[in-house]
Amino acid sequence: MRSFLPATAAVAALSLVTPLAAQDIPAGQRSFENRCGRCHGAEGNGSEMGPSIFNGLAQRTDQQLGMLVRTGIPGRMPGNQINDEDLTQLTRHLRSLQARSQAIPSRRVKLSMSDGSTLEGVQLGLGFQDMQVRTADGKVHLLRRIPGEKDHDTFREAKSGTDWPGFNGDPRGNRYTTLDQITKANVRQLTAKWVFNIPNANRLQGTPVVVGGIMYVTNVNQCIALDAGTGRQIWRWSRPVTPGTVGAGSNRGVASLGDRVFIATDNAHLVALNRFTGEQEWDTETADFHQNYFATGAPVAVGNLVLTGVGGGEHGTRGFVAAYNADTGKEAWRFWTIPAAGEPGADTWQGKDREHGGAPTWLSGTYDPELDTVYWPIGNPAKEYNGDDRRGDNLYSDCVVALDAKTGKLKWYFQFTPHDLWDWDATETPVLVNAQFQGQPRKLLIQANRNGFFYVLDRTDGKVLLVKQFVRKLTWAAGMTADGRPVKTPGQEPSPEGTFVCPSQDGATNFYSPSFNPATGLFYFHAFESCSIYNKRDQSTWVAGQTYLGGVQRGAPGEVREHYLKAMDISTGKLAWELEQPGPSQSWGGTLATGTGLVFFGEENGAMMVADASTGKPLWRFETNTLWKASPMAYSFDGKEYIAAIAGGNVIAFGLPD
Repeated sequence: MRSFLPATAAVAALSLVTPLAAQDIPAGQRSFENRCGRCHGAEGNGSEMGPSIFNGLAQRTDQQLGMLVRTGIPGRMPGNQINDEDLTQLTRHLRSLQARSQAIPSRRVKLSMSDGSTLEGVQLGLGFQDMQVRTADGKVHLLRRIPGEKDHDTFREAKSGTDWPGFNGDPRGNRYTTLDQITKANVRQLTAKWVFNIPNANRLQGTPVVVGGIMYVTNVNQCIALDAGTGRQIWRWSRPVTPGTVGAGSNRGVASLGDRVFIATDNAHLVALNRFTGEQEWDTETADFHQNYFATGAPVAVGNLVLTGVGGGEHGTRGFVAAYNADTGKEAWRFWTIPAAGEPGADTWQGKDREHGGAPTWLSGTYDPELDTVYWPIGNPAKEYNGDDRRGDNLYSDCVVALDAKTGKLKWYFQFTPHDLWDWDATETPVLVNAQFQGQPRKLLIQANRNGFFYVLDRTDGKVLLVKQFVRKLTWAAGMTADGRPVKTPGQEPSPEGTFVCPSQDGATNFYSPSFNPATGLFYFHAFESCSIYNKRDQSTWVAGQTYLGGVQRGAPGEVREHYLKAMDISTGKLAWELEQPGPSQSWGGTLATGTGLVFFGEENGAMMVADASTGKPLWRFETNTLWKASPMAYSFDGKEYIAAIAGGNVIAFGLPD
């Protein structure tokens, strides 16, 4: 039976409640409800009308946020006419919503464990089968439910397994796993075990890092910690994108060391985070971003040092690799990739462009614990299409440099493309391998270079052991000398009217990860058959905030680009097999080799794919329908092997059925 208030009583009740409620609502909240809440939800979590606001908040300063509110996004979000005072109140409310969304959960739990003990702490995440709990000592426990009678469930601690602690897994960079659950016999049973969406992200270039069952994934100025068995978020660290940076549109991952992870930011800072809580422990500026510096690469942990590089080859910086104390963030050493006046190699820069010569260090280096040596790949010289003001070889651009890990002192270098005029960074992973080479054991460094040649070096001294051309379309060099110096073809320099050169500016290969399988002796990598038209232009002055290119390049008209997965014998440089990939030849996915004879790779049309490591025969594929920019990795956790990669903006972990 329905009951009603008398009309007079209802009016009286409304007169008491409504005015008081309106007076109690803060101005910023009222503004949010009137302007934003309909689409983004009352708490900002999103609705069918619009997305969650929180990723956008984390990536913007107050000034950037105010501009967004006022101008909107064409076709997606209307702008607002709002005065300064109301905007201040709205921004304050938005930040309060952001703080609330990032607050550590306060629900405390006391759980019965399967071994008879109890576990007390703060619940971070919860699913039907899993729970993530932080205990008083700051550690995170990844738990799995064991169903019992009502209200008598118990939990067990998920077992740690094989980690992937850095960008390439092993510091030697070979992208090879000895995990043996996934084989040729069962690979067709692989399925996606979980997916985590990184909000408002696309075409990410990072590799997940896994330590003790916690996975760390990144975007620009963001690090997210996940339960590696379920993908459940544990914490997220973020800061706004820095206004005025010139080139930091990506982030390739973290380094891990002890209880910390380390991330490079868009404004060339190195930040240490507690890996259990996400709390920032220190923040060190490595270079002044106002001078065109930025950072995109994953740092590298070596001993108690964390090494990082910088971008800026297209922007006229002076590249370097720097090492920092993992506990304090204090700089331990710095190696400049362009020698200062009077230093060895300075005479390879004849002209004024040595001051803004580029040679950036934006991809992660590799490390040999036996020799205590770091091998870092160096990028192209600046004003790349016009070398008039940098005559000479331009050391150490387009090199791999071998550095003493404790001091940063140069042991040796090898330059792949002296006086580069085509933007062919040597920033492809230098893979370190101990193997039989032409009948004797050698310590090798292997690289498929962007210039179209495959190199095998002795990593103890940098001596060239083998150089082989690996693409058919190659016009810039007629061959190599015995010491690995290119015999350049005349007339291949960029010109005002345009010069046709192969490979293209994107290169015969690029930063996407190669891999090596010691059982097959094969090196696996993606290669492109493509060419560019290079135009030289005058550009006499370097300006902060602008590119320093000395020309332009474009794809060759009417050219058909081709994309191949290649397997090369490292002893001979001969092609063992190649797998042509249909499509537009735009996808940049990397590779992963396994001890069970498989090669995982990002396929041209967006699939995660597996081929037989010995023959190249396709064995399995999973369609992600994205344009790959990242590389796969492997780990085990709680007794299960996983293959994971970031496809577009989604972290996908694959495994065998339970």
